[in-house]
Amino acid sequence: MELSLLVWLLPTLALVVGVIVGFVVARLLPNAAPSSTQRQLDDIQQRFDSYQNEVVTHFNSTASLVQRLTQSYQDVQDHLAEGANRLALDELTRQRLLAALHSEAAQAPRDRLTPPKDTAEVPRDYAPKSPNSPGMLDESYGIKR
Repeated sequence: MELSLLVWLLPTLALVVGVIVGFVVARLLPNAAPSSTQRQLDDIQQRFDSYQNEVVTHFNSTASLVQRLTQSYQDVQDHLAEGANRLALDELTRQRLLAALHSEAAQAPRDRLTPPKDTAEVPRDYAPKSPNSPGMLDESYGIKR
């Protein structure tokens, strides 16, 4: 009976000692594996934040440039209108210049080319022939007699 008790006692004791050693090792080295994963996660988060900042900066500078472009265009329009008022010799010329200036500003974008009308014939992938003449695949086609 002592032999059977020893057979059960030694593996049970080894299991308890293994669990205790495993628990102690896990408590002493908690940051070993998660540290590299956490560093990778922090690096990815930092790159993402940097990317978001770059996108915001890009769109802010684009909006600023578009605003400056719009202001420059308005300044050119004002300059042209002022020049038309100041330099036109008579009232009729002044009115024509201002009308041309304002019509160009309010003009809609140019129309695209119109597609061909529906009456246009669809291109064929064969040569047309008259009803009683031989077709291109006929042996006598193109032979002069």
